[in-house]
Amino acid sequence: MIILFDLDGTLIDSTDAILESFHHSFSKHGHECKKDKDIKALIGYPLDIMFENLGIEKKEIWDMVATYKERYREISTQKTELLKNAREAVLLAKKFATLGIVTTKTAQYSKELMQHFDLMQYFEVLIGREDVQNPKPHAEPILKALDKMDTKNREIWMIGDTKLDIIAAKNANINSIAVLSGYDDLETLKKFTNVIFNDALEATFYLQNRKK
Repeated sequence: MIILFDLDGTLIDSTDAILESFHHSFSKHGHECKKDKDIKALIGYPLDIMFENLGIEKKEIWDMVATYKERYREISTQKTELLKNAREAVLLAKKFATLGIVTTKTAQYSKELMQHFDLMQYFEVLIGREDVQNPKPHAEPILKALDKMDTKNREIWMIGDTKLDIIAAKNANINSIAVLSGYDDLETLKKFTNVIFNDALEATFYLQNRKK
């Protein structure tokens, strides 16, 4: 079995780091800061799309993204924590599956975070924003991860907390599980899948039982 995990809202909570980095970028570039709820509603999308949806003109977006990334890298390890049961989920999953990470975060920062939490060694591959032309919900990030793995005769699952993860899995023609530990609520997720659990550990138990 292969299990691909999303990061934000699935294994980690970096909400504080994300919000602070957005506020820093808006402030530095002379824009009025947006409300936290409006930023959080877009978490899971690439940064450029988030800034565009928050009202930034296209000509300014990449400067805003660069400023965001500078601040995020400074604070990410201090202002990010593992979600409850995330470590247990990874350690359990590793016992019966090959693991990967497919995220819309920058791969470099994602690897640093997972190394900080002493979990990176359990993952065979990590695909981030800079590794693909088309981020989730496009199939490309998942397909790129699978290109680096031995998929022959193996059941493949994506575990994520937003509709983007579920749609990307469908587009890549693999199975998916939604978890309620992140940014999309139950009503939203139910529109895209009926396989929904509270967190990554419950999802992993479900997959372990399928192996028996």
